[in-house]
Amino acid sequence: MKATIRTASEDDAAQILGIYTRYVLGSAVSFEVEPPSLFQMQERIASTLVQFPWLVCEREGEVWGYASGSAHRARAAYRWSVDCAVYIHPSCHRAGVGRGLYTALFGVLNLQGFHNAYAGITLPNPASVGLHESLGFQPVGVYRAVGYKLGAWHDVGWWHKSLQPGTATPTEPVEFSRLSCDLAWHAALDVGRQLLRI
Repeated sequence: MKATIRTASEDDAAQILGIYTRYVLGSAVSFEVEPPSLFQMQERIASTLVQFPWLVCEREGEVWGYASGSAHRARAAYRWSVDCAVYIHPSCHRAGVGRGLYTALFGVLNLQGFHNAYAGITLPNPASVGLHESLGFQPVGVYRAVGYKLGAWHDVGWWHKSLQPGTATPTEPVEFSRLSCDLAWHAALDVGRQLLRI
């Protein structure tokens, strides 16, 4: 059975946590130093899904990766911009999972009315930089030695992707929980699903 892309639920928290814990404990990709608890991950999923999408790539009940959006900054004028992140199970690298999840995520964010997506990448990380730039992200700057983890200081590069052109009077973004699951929604997920090779 071919993998699919769908909205995450709290029931996915254990598998999502399994993927994320590897990045927390074994790398500086995430600046968290202790993995969240299962309850905390369930809370993150539930609270994110009010305003932003959280998608998983699943095949036969197994979650192979996930991607989510979050607020870029708290102040009101930033509300048309989002931060995004994608995490992939180590056995699924180079299988289109990151590209498929991100493509679906950007389609949904566009439907919600967001204009800009940003991604922070701990450097060096050529695989992540390559994925983001292949999807249209452009580098905008580097925070030098901004985080200390695993005995070293780390730079974080920031990348920007335009989701849609800015307008003089943008419409308010729609909360994810209020987004209609119509044909456009299903089409956005399907575009991402077609990129999967698992």
